Amino acid sequence: MDIQLIGRCGAYCGACEWKAKTNCPGCLAANGRMFWGDCSVARCTIENGYQHCGFCPEIPCVMLQGYFDNPEHGDNGERLENLKTWARGQLTYMELTKKK
Repeated sequence: MDIQLIGRCGAYCGACEWKAKTNCPGCLAANGRMFWGDCSVARCTIENGYQHCGFCPEIPCVMLQGYFDNPEHGDNGERLENLKTWARGQLTYMELTKKK
């Protein structure tokens, strides 16, 4: 796992199908300016000085929970687990599954 491809919201950019399709550099390198537009979660982590949401004491906040619960792009708890794992310094990730 490449630490530079950690997504601020708990997704792992190295496993993202859109990374290659859009020539996306990954969440950390994009600094909140993603190929699809500005990312409010990334902006929040940047403004608060966190590499990703796993370091925030308010995890999961309302904004992040909205990402998790999104009917089209949400997941079944994998992002939250990834964030907690990365905050502990472990470099593993769970693949995201489609929101059930």
